[in-house]
Amino acid sequence: MKEYRRFIRFLKPHSGILGLAAVFMAISSLFDWVSIAMLVPVTDKVFNNGKIVFPVKLPEAVEGFVGRINNISQIDLLHMLILFIPLLFLLKGLTNFLYSYYMSDIGQLCVRDIRSRLYEKLQSLSLEYFTKKRAGELVSRITNDVKLVENALSYGTTDLVYQSFLIIIFAFTIFFIHWKLALLSLLLIPFIALPITKVGRKLRKISRFSQEKMADTNSLLVETISGVRIVKAFCMEPYEIAKFKKQNHEYYKLSMKSIKRSLLLGPLTELIGVFFGIFILSWVGKDVISGKLSFGVFGLYLGSLFSLIRPLKKLSQVNSINQQALAANSRIYEVLDAPIAVREAPNAFDLSRVSQQIEFKDVSFRYEEAQVLKHISFSVKVGEAIAIAGPSGVGKSTLLDLLPRFYDPQEGVILIDGINSKTISLKSLRNQIGIVTQEVVLFNDTVKANISYGHLDVDEKKIVEASRIANAHDFIIKLPDGYDTFVGDRGVKLSGGERQRLAIARALFKNPPILLLDEATSQLDSESERLVQEALNQLMRGRTVFMVAHRLSTLKNASQIIVLDKGAIVQSGTHQDLLEKEGLYRRLWDMQNFSKI
Repeated sequence: MKEYRRFIRFLKPHSGILGLAAVFMAISSLFDWVSIAMLVPVTDKVFNNGKIVFPVKLPEAVEGFVGRINNISQIDLLHMLILFIPLLFLLKGLTNFLYSYYMSDIGQLCVRDIRSRLYEKLQSLSLEYFTKKRAGELVSRITNDVKLVENALSYGTTDLVYQSFLIIIFAFTIFFIHWKLALLSLLLIPFIALPITKVGRKLRKISRFSQEKMADTNSLLVETISGVRIVKAFCMEPYEIAKFKKQNHEYYKLSMKSIKRSLLLGPLTELIGVFFGIFILSWVGKDVISGKLSFGVFGLYLGSLFSLIRPLKKLSQVNSINQQALAANSRIYEVLDAPIAVREAPNAFDLSRVSQQIEFKDVSFRYEEAQVLKHISFSVKVGEAIAIAGPSGVGKSTLLDLLPRFYDPQEGVILIDGINSKTISLKSLRNQIGIVTQEVVLFNDTVKANISYGHLDVDEKKIVEASRIANAHDFIIKLPDGYDTFVGDRGVKLSGGERQRLAIARALFKNPPILLLDEATSQLDSESERLVQEALNQLMRGRTVFMVAHRLSTLKNASQIIVLDKGAIVQSGTHQDLLEKEGLYRRLWDMQNFSKI
């Protein structure tokens, strides 16, 4: 029940539209009843020229209305019905359109709201969350899972409300005409409710598995499409196709299990209703023959009873839709309820431009149980360049990630001009930091938009100036549309060196006082590396720089170098100081220089 309350919470902002739709559903359901009630005057009066006879004493107003109909001639009543029936169905069609439109609107509004909330939450989560989740899985939450919720909120809620109105109206009718039989009809409820409940539990479980399988499929799609070059380079197309077909077939099997159980409910409830209808026909048929009940009123009773079966059948399908939606809903709330590891302090203040120094003070960090950094302490004065060296996997990149608070250390503090970074607003902190990494992230937008990313007011002169300093202007103007050229997904239309120089131009355009360089020149050919290194030298001027590089030759000009091993600082000093003493830095230097021979 708690899960269902959280599910319908998405409807709350649109309760006004829902109320309006419910009014039109109530009117439409009343027209449904009237269309069946028309059997009474048509059968008893128009075709048989008899009288409408109810087996119970009618309220005075109803009895007077029935008496007036009984006194109308056959031909006059026929003419009245000829005029009334088209009007009835016109109004019924109009109310059907209105409630269907408003409920579809609610469904689309809820989808819009849920997707916006999910995306907003994903943007607020720290990097730690994304290390545990696959991109395709998160995409599946926003697309496939939300679609299932939409079905329940629009179509499911429509049937839940509309069919409930029908049940009330037709149940009242059969109780009014023959209350003893109506009480007996209640025996139907446990026979219908039991299979609905049992199948519903199974459906939710199957739906959960199928949604997880769809997330696996989405993850495979994202991985193989983004890594298509590697797939083709290793001739793995048949393997990946077979892998996709297997996952796709497993999703198909789960879907068919769900469909089979959903479809079985309808005929089952209908069959139970038919047997009960036959029983009633044999009982009440005697009253019709004896004249205690007119044939038209009996037709209204039987029509109302069978009309009860249809909404019950629909509600069984609603239960199936809701069970699938509840499974999707729990996956959506897994994201919405995910804790935000890096939070801004309630009284966080904006940091003015850093002017003194940055200090790591006894900083320790771990990913879950894996200790990455241990008691790291050092300081960097404004305008200095500090390099972090060491073997792969010792925490160099993680150390850089702590400065813009992509992660927070479990122990120790990072001080900027003597202020704990956790007390600084995230926006003012990150606005002071520029980042150039080994894996350049470019968006499928224009060159201009990528360079000026993060700035709404674009100064094209500044973009060109930043590009010139980054050694990017010459290749940009040779592109088909120059600065207005779209670079493709992740910058696929550009070479590695070109992407790197665009990233440097982006950092130059931002003009931050602090610069983080993480393997910015690795995996480039000699010419590209030369151009990128020249651009980096321009970028580093007058800034406080933190740089990580496997190629120790690029660290020569750093004010100081700290050497990490197993998460701890084992050496520190200038390039020359470290070469003059035995230690890890000298061994790494000798290994790199030996490999060049």
